[in-house]
Amino acid sequence: MAKKEHISETPATQWLRRNGIAFSEHPYEYEEHGGTAVSARKLGVDEHHVVKTLVMQDEKTQPLIVLMHGDCKVSTKNLARQIGCKSVEPCKPEVAHRHSGYLIGGTSPFGTRKAMPVYVEQGILALDRIYINGGRRGYLVGIAPAVLPEKLSAIAVHCALEE
Repeated sequence: MAKKEHISETPATQWLRRNGIAFSEHPYEYEEHGGTAVSARKLGVDEHHVVKTLVMQDEKTQPLIVLMHGDCKVSTKNLARQIGCKSVEPCKPEVAHRHSGYLIGGTSPFGTRKAMPVYVEQGILALDRIYINGGRRGYLVGIAPAVLPEKLSAIAVHCALEE
């Protein structure tokens, strides 16, 4: 019988434990460029409940994190307007890695290398449970969305575009 790989120790899970946050672990076989559609299918959950962690930057190259439903895109124009910036754009992968400490496909908002403001699509906060990256490719954690504003000081925004 194959031994179940225990992959829970990441900066994200260490942060969650340090902050007393209950979470469930959901490892799956990672597919390059598969995104939330693949993780949702492999875990048997609605893609709307899978939250992607996006490292972006404003016009002054100040980094920020945006948490978005897996089945939606971010309207950077709407986001910029709501947070009082001229523009917001995704960081290049190497820049995102430098800010977060995580690889693309394994980025978590928890335990980032650098403290960054976090913005969460308001619809996420209305869900009963979300699945968000646990700090490694092929590894999501299930948490209550209330953790985001309570522990990350995430600010609710409305910037979703349907895919």
